[in-house]
Amino acid sequence: MSTKDFVEKDYYKVLGVPKDATEAEIKKAYRKLARENHPDANKGDTKAEERFKEISEANDILGDPKKRKEYDEARALFGNGGFRAGGPGGGSFNFDLGDLFGGAQGGAGGGGFGGGGGIGDVFGGLFNRGAGTGARTQPRRGQDIESEVTLSFIEAVEGATVPLRMSSQQPCTACSGTGDKNGTPRVCPTCVGTGQVSRGSGGGFSLTDPCVDCKGRGLIAENPCEVCKGSGRAKSSRTMQVRIPAGVSDGQRIRLRGKGAPGERGGQNGDLYVVVHVDDHAVFGRKDDNLTVTVPVTFTEAALGGEIKVPTLGGPPVTLKLPAGTPNGRTMRARGKGAVRKDGTRGDLLVTVEVAVPKELDDKAREALETFREATASEDPRAELFQAAKGA
Repeated sequence: MSTKDFVEKDYYKVLGVPKDATEAEIKKAYRKLARENHPDANKGDTKAEERFKEISEANDILGDPKKRKEYDEARALFGNGGFRAGGPGGGSFNFDLGDLFGGAQGGAGGGGFGGGGGIGDVFGGLFNRGAGTGARTQPRRGQDIESEVTLSFIEAVEGATVPLRMSSQQPCTACSGTGDKNGTPRVCPTCVGTGQVSRGSGGGFSLTDPCVDCKGRGLIAENPCEVCKGSGRAKSSRTMQVRIPAGVSDGQRIRLRGKGAPGERGGQNGDLYVVVHVDDHAVFGRKDDNLTVTVPVTFTEAALGGEIKVPTLGGPPVTLKLPAGTPNGRTMRARGKGAVRKDGTRGDLLVTVEVAVPKELDDKAREALETFREATASEDPRAELFQAAKGA
């Protein structure tokens, strides 16, 4: 990514969030847009694929507090008119942003960014580029990879190790990542091995872009490798055993540091982001760290009370005491029978009672209910309802 792209791109607009958005709001917006534009859900749609890349790029910056801070500072300096040409007296002056990136000191009275650091650290930290204009080929961080995995309800609650097949750009094995079939690439004469070139943009400004001759690598293959065409990278597929922690929820995005594409020239590996999808369960549901289940009871159990057995997820049933006069829809709690929390403890199982009405009655049961109806004929359960309606 060029400095110009970095300054001009509005990542907040890409994700559709305000500049003061919280981390949770940014994460929520990213998940929604990523799911809508994911290549797997938009087969053959190149616009959706480009949109997905743009969304991922925005999330990579705004989703990291350090990168987001650097991004905001850089846009405040350059994206909003900072360092404009033309002094207070109307005179113009030239100045090269490349000097700032390299930590060069300003001229007399210029107040430059001498002594290292400065804005070079901002852009260098974000894009892993060498700040000095005389630097040779620099380490390059590997790309981040995003994948998805679908778990069963039990796997999500208990945790699971799942195989994950991924495709990414790896160092070409045919040329050992050099791009040259003889393994002896030469330093690019255009950028002198930096992988970057400066260009004027009007008004005395100079912007830094990746070198087009070496495609930002700083090296040129005299005898391009036939496999990778001189790029030093080749598409590779691999299967990795990924441990999904217990208690993950549907839509959660897990970051595995250093499990992405390998870096170049000693650079760090990228990260692997795994978006988790969880299948529904036929009996149990989930509410935060608690599991939920609806248990039918008979009319007599609800009216007279008693003990009922309740199923648990992956364990033996538990027995709960049902108080006499339990209304339909009442929720009871079986402690420690829920989902696993981050600290290793478990949430609870929330048991909702549902009074089951028999569809058919034999003569004996019907006679018993008729007797019960006669015994309770003086009680009107709707009396208070009508009184309240009149009062309203």
